[in-house]
Amino acid sequence: MTQQRLSLSSMIAAAAAVAALGLPGMASAAYEHPANNEQGVIVHPEHFKSEKTREQVIAETKAAMQQGRLSYGESNYPIRTPDAGPGKTREQVINELRSESPAERDARLRLYSAG
Repeated sequence: MTQQRLSLSSMIAAAAAVAALGLPGMASAAYEHPANNEQGVIVHPEHFKSEKTREQVIAETKAAMQQGRLSYGESNYPIRTPDAGPGKTREQVINELRSESPAERDARLRLYSAG
């Protein structure tokens, strides 16, 4: 019975040793490795394995952008805002302010006052 337990425990220890020694080896095949420098990582492009072609990735990205599934941080460009059209000239703004009614003036002053 002792010998059987010993072999079972030795098998468990061997499996733990294989896992402890094998996992760092698999992690070393990663795309980025930690480094003790300002950048913090070393990139090894030859370790990167892609299952998609560049054209497939570009097509998926364009489709996601058209469907609105990308947030600002996931794409290279900010969301396009519609054009507001031509603005007013200084003369037009001054004429609007001069021709506003007393009620409109009070509403504007309340909107922009501190209280």
